[in-house]
Amino acid sequence: MPRTVSPARRHTGRSRLLRITAALVVLAALGGYMTVQYITSSKVVDGCLVESADGSAGERRTYRMSPEQAVNAATISAVGTSRGMPERAVTIALATALQESGLRNIEHGDRDSLGLFQQRPSQGWGTEEQILDPVYSAGEFYRHLAQVPGYSRLPLTVAAQRVQRSGFPQAYAKHEPDAALLAAALTGRTPAALNCAPPRATAASADPAKVRAELVRAFGKNVLPAVDEAPRAGAGAAGATATGIVSVPVPAARKSGSGSGADAASGGAARRGWELAHWAVAQSEALRLGQVSYAGRVWEAGAGWRTEREDASGTDVRIRLAR
Repeated sequence: MPRTVSPARRHTGRSRLLRITAALVVLAALGGYMTVQYITSSKVVDGCLVESADGSAGERRTYRMSPEQAVNAATISAVGTSRGMPERAVTIALATALQESGLRNIEHGDRDSLGLFQQRPSQGWGTEEQILDPVYSAGEFYRHLAQVPGYSRLPLTVAAQRVQRSGFPQAYAKHEPDAALLAAALTGRTPAALNCAPPRATAASADPAKVRAELVRAFGKNVLPAVDEAPRAGAGAAGATATGIVSVPVPAARKSGSGSGADAASGGAARRGWELAHWAVAQSEALRLGQVSYAGRVWEAGAGWRTEREDASGTDVRIRLAR
């Protein structure tokens, strides 16, 4: 004979189920809120923002990253352009690093993989110390990429895979839009597109010599005038002034990589200037930089970019250290 369940007991069971469901919903909402708070606090308040130049304000593409990621992205771009590689090569490199390490110079990975590109010492990419140097690891990536015939015309996933030999080659594709946005800004094609939060208050003091050293490491020794070169009025050796300003000359043109599919616009002085200016903004926290100015635009820590004058002609990039 079937067992009869009283209406009161059925009601009690439903009530308990509803209470449990409601509790789970509240916990899920709380978890989502905490996650959003963590992401926003780590990526928005203390981070850097890149914006596209096209479309209205509501349609522009944006990408947010931490100061560490911005430094690494700017280094990857600088190493590429200093080797004469085109913007497409920088996009491929950035997409690869986004997939492999999230633009973080990590000291671990699958088997003996290390660094921004998860390169392996056992596979001939260099020593552990070398691979953990972003300038070296980026240079090795570009060296291998340049050996891929017609890489600039290949789908990004194919070009990246020819270098990386990854077990998940299609994973690079999802990073292409963000990598292209970053490359357009960091190679200087999109002016005033990178903005970073002000540097944190630290006990470390700003050092002009360190700024010059990092410029040379990323862009090569020709990025600054020689020490024995006669300085301009008011300037010290190698583009430094006594007032805490590092002045970086913007040459009239720069060479494009032969046979690499370099775009014609890459030789413009304005593009070179914006590349250097964006590099400095990306380094603002690491090197304690307070102001960057170029072509009538000024970036200030905590305020972003502003127009100082309408004259957009090429001038030196001036980097003022934080006080």
